Amino acid sequence: MFQKVDSDLDYIQYRLEYEIKANHPDSAGKKNPVKLLKELTALKSRYQTWYACFKPVVVEQKETKSRICTTLNKTMTMIQELQKHRDLELSPLTEEEKMVTEQFKPHMPDL
Repeated sequence: MFQKVDSDLDYIQYRLEYEIKANHPDSAGKKNPVKLLKELTALKSRYQTWYACFKPVVVEQKETKSRICTTLNKTMTMIQELQKHRDLELSPLTEEEKMVTEQFKPHMPDL
């Protein structure tokens, strides 16, 4: 997401510079385009700083999600094996269990 914002800001800066040069080469307008470009550059710098700060959080979030899915998958497999060894009849899933299973399927192909 931050990389997209960074790219978008680069494009906006390029377009502003182009429009200023093409349409107002000797403009003495009320708003200073150079000042606007400097503000845009400062904004881009802040987004890059935020990206650097949040990148480790995103990585940790993905790792945690993976560990949770792995643990849940192992637990479900263990419960199924225990039920088989005890000759217990496997009860059908409740609606809530079905819904949760569907939500986890993209992350846990063994479900």
